[in-house]
Parts: sequence; structure tokens; C-alpha cells
Amino acid sequence: MGTVVDDAASVEFHAFFERHYAELSRLAHLLTGEPDTADDLAADALLALWHRWDRVRAADHPAAYARGVVANLARTRIRSAVRERRRITLFWSQREEKAENPDVAGVVDVREALRRLPFRKRACVVLRHAFDLSEKDTALALGISVGTVKSQTSKGMAELQRLLGTQKATQKVHAVMARTDETRGRNR
Repeated sequence: MGTVVDDAASVEFHAFFERHYAELSRLAHLLTGEPDTADDLAADALLALWHRWDRVRAADHPAAYARGVVANLARTRIRSAVRERRRITLFWSQREEKAENPDVAGVVDVREALRRLPFRKRACVVLRHAFDLSEKDTALALGISVGTVKSQTSKGMAELQRLLGTQKATQKVHAVMARTDETRGRNR
């Protein structure tokens, strides 16, 4: 009798995996800005979900739960990368030769601008504008209030407008994220 339940859970998880893997990988890519690690983060998230599948499948919004796991893994990856950069910066700052004012491109790419946003603002902007999630679904995915989603999305878009030097930041964000999705789809 236990194998019937296990087989049913396995089939259900496999269907969930097929339906959501590409979306979770895209989310990881947009949150971290690292296309090479996006698939790994999505796979790690799905592995974590499989280990808790009974609880996940009983949740009201399993996909929102999955997005939250990806967001948490991305946050951990970003924090780790920031710590590593600080160590490298500390090492190089102790050396005499310093690069003053590195050459910065005139036009900031949307992905680069997204990387500059603090994690919560970036996550809100990406989930709201790239994934077209409602404020409620974004709040569920990130484990924050709807009010926080509203304020962080607004502040994130204002910062993107400042970084991109245009009032058309929303259109640029949508265009770049759509291209990211198409490119990732072709590479699969």
C-alpha cells in the first residue's frame, strides 16, 4: 500500500518538476544575474521540495512555496558572493596599486542594473514585472507582506529608472526579461 502512495507522490512531483523547472531556473537567473548557476539553484530548490514533498503538495500554493525556496537559495548565494568579494577587495586594497575610476559603459544594461538593487527590491521587481505575479503571490513567494511588496517594487523601479537614466525602465525591464526567457528556452 505504501508504494502506491510513493508512486503517486513520485508521479505528482515529476509533473510539478516538468511544469515549474524552467520558471524556477529563470527566476534564479534573474535574481542572481548568473545564468550558469540558475539551473543549479533550481535543481537544488526542487531537491529540497522533493524531500518535503508531502508538506509542499499539501500547501495552498506549491508553486509560490517553490519560488520562495529559490529566492532563499539565491539570497544565500548572493550573500556568499558578497562576502567573497569583500575578502578579495580587502586583499587587493592592501596592495599599493589601485585602479581609480574603472571605465564604465555609458549605457547600463538592465541585468547589471538589477544586480545593483538590494536583494528584496530585485526580487520584488523580478517577480512582479518578469513573472507578472500579483502583489499577493509575490508576498507569498518572499514571505513578506503585500505592503512591503508594494513599497519595495516601487523603490526598486525608481532605482532602476535612476540607474538606466530613463522613465521607460519598466518597458526595458520587461523587454530584457522576455529576451532572457526566450534565450534560456532555446538553450534547453
